[in-house]
Amino acid sequence: MTMPARSGVDAEELDDASIVERSWSDVDAFAVIFDRHAVTVHRFLARRVGGELADDLTGQTMLVAFDQRRRFDLTQRSALPWLYGIATNLLRRHRRTEVRQHRALARAAPDTVQEGHDELVSNRVTAATRPLRKALAGLSAAERDIVLLIAWEGLSYDEVALALGIPIGTVRSRMHRARRKLREALPEEDH
Repeated sequence: MTMPARSGVDAEELDDASIVERSWSDVDAFAVIFDRHAVTVHRFLARRVGGELADDLTGQTMLVAFDQRRRFDLTQRSALPWLYGIATNLLRRHRRTEVRQHRALARAAPDTVQEGHDELVSNRVTAATRPLRKALAGLSAAERDIVLLIAWEGLSYDEVALALGIPIGTVRSRMHRARRKLREALPEEDH
């Protein structure tokens, strides 16, 4: 999408902060933020929850971002850390809801449940990644979010702090603890 700016400059030449600010008066301008970052946000979510749910959460992320665009810190050139923060919060909310639903289902479900074909295939495919998944599961949610934003998405500590709304010192200390826990949990050849 090419959107002329007030100065006659195309949207491709504007940073995200300028686009978000422009979207305050021209709601169509926010489509540039979607075009620039939706695929990246989707990839981040898909790595954590799979493609289908990532589709939903990406849409929700963009909707929340649009609704809260006046809260975006215009001193930040990129909206991506902000979008990661929104996506992470939505993912946490989804997981809390999923846990509650699973507990309710477990109380109501019969004791013997047979796995379907999809579950069997999924279990076999993920067997190779089990040690890493187990190690990541051993981290607190806060530590895991930081590790995945840094390792998978390549965010800097500053960007993670911005995305999660926490001080950079907290990012550093959580990352340090997470690395220590991962070293202890993973077999020597995996790290």
